Amino acid sequence: MELTGARILLTGASGGLGQALARALAEAGADLFLLGRDAERLAALVQDLAGTGARLHCLAVDLNQPGTVEQVAEAARLFGINVLVNNAGINAFGLYAEQDWRQAEAVLATNLLVPMALVRALLPWLSRQPAAAILNVGSTFGSLPFPGFAAYSAAKAGLRGFSQALRRELADSRVEVVYVAPRAIRTPLNSAAVNALNRELGSKEDSPALAARRIVAALAAGRAETHLGFPEALFARLNGALPRLIDRALAGKLPSIRRHAGADRPLPAEPLSQPLTQPARSLP
Repeated sequence: MELTGARILLTGASGGLGQALARALAEAGADLFLLGRDAERLAALVQDLAGTGARLHCLAVDLNQPGTVEQVAEAARLFGINVLVNNAGINAFGLYAEQDWRQAEAVLATNLLVPMALVRALLPWLSRQPAAAILNVGSTFGSLPFPGFAAYSAAKAGLRGFSQALRRELADSRVEVVYVAPRAIRTPLNSAAVNALNRELGSKEDSPALAARRIVAALAAGRAETHLGFPEALFARLNGALPRLIDRALAGKLPSIRRHAGADRPLPAEPLSQPLTQPARSLP
């Protein structure tokens, strides 16, 4: 996918990886329509990217709210996008039996249902572009489901399956479908308990800037599916071929996971239908 002059809708732009992706895409020559929940961070990001020469538009919005996907899709068409980057995501670390269902529901909605809804709303438009692409940012856990991250693993596995099916469905079109699965990234998305678990297990992490550069490289190259990081990419392949081997390897980590999961038991999530306390607002 040619990124110079591309017009990209990027979700989750106010997060750690999202901000790094925005900079990498702008430096590659793309114009950006940035979505995120944090209006102040979006405004700061726009200011930070002003020197790149990219045309920038932002919208502070919660994509889980009713009618928001349609609102965003209309604005994206007016912006003239030809690339959709589904990057927004949330996590919920904890033992599945002890989690409030609304938290699992929020993880599934944000990481899987919202990307699917955006694709559905924008696909007719993208299909009419001379060249177009959909990039879904997944996770190693989508191919290597991990205890303590059951809902997140399910959502990312679903996103991977959706990407594969969509790619095959659009094989005779001009729309590329790219799926990239990063390993752990050092962002505020990780709670203190997740960081402690990663340290104990010796899990490797990438900086947002490094992950963003590799994700953008995969998009530019049009690589159908990319798993980032070693040995994570190898373990993901092994899980596909020899899942029982991975079962045995992870069984020894359960005591650590259970101990840290108990320290990270969050408060019940608010229902997804609850209105925003602040209305969505555009940023110049």
